[in-house]
Amino acid sequence: MPYRSVATSVEGFIQQLACSYLRHGYWFYVVGKVPEDKDPAEVDAKIIRKYGIDVSESTRARRKKAGHANLQYIRYERTFVILATKGKHRFFAEEAKQIRDIRHVPLRFAGYALSYKRGGRTKEGLPDPKWHSHVAIERRQYLELKAMFASNAVKETATGLAKAFYHLPVVPYAPVRRQLLMMLREVNRVRKKAGKSTLPTEVLPLRRKVVKPFSLEIFVAGLNFETIGSVAALL
Repeated sequence: MPYRSVATSVEGFIQQLACSYLRHGYWFYVVGKVPEDKDPAEVDAKIIRKYGIDVSESTRARRKKAGHANLQYIRYERTFVILATKGKHRFFAEEAKQIRDIRHVPLRFAGYALSYKRGGRTKEGLPDPKWHSHVAIERRQYLELKAMFASNAVKETATGLAKAFYHLPVVPYAPVRRQLLMMLREVNRVRKKAGKSTLPTEVLPLRRKVVKPFSLEIFVAGLNFETIGSVAALL
């Protein structure tokens, strides 16, 4: 099977990074853009060939055992990411100025901030010491969305707000769900103060759909405040 590197949706791009690559130690990354005058497929092939990314799992295992790094590559539209595990590899010398560690510098894409960190809670509600992929709405984006909903909390009807919340184009990972709940809490605080009915948590899109990252079966736009603009745009 040929090496698959072209994600066909924002969800798939983020899911492949968060649920596959990060959890297997691909923490060092470089983000790039394919120039408008370049063919993305040619850029893919050049990078994959240059860094020897298209190899078998057995080769990856031998590299790891020998102390060498393994690499992955993924692209969505014209944005691509090269990721590496710890170890020896020419990638670290050639991309030294651009390399970031996702445990310390989140990868920002389509209105989200993707990182890898300790924390969170177990199912029992206790602090979780394990490392986890962390996908949240990027802070500026989140604050703008929160302010937008709060400013419309009294102007809009409960039905209108419910539809706007439900149609938010978000990928509801746990951190995103917490952000949505905080947004809803603020809306309900404003509405309650004005003597209006509050909204139940059922209005939030809290269930994440698992997708096939490299399949053409779905397409959903990223969370972009400029394309949302107002609560009315979500109705």
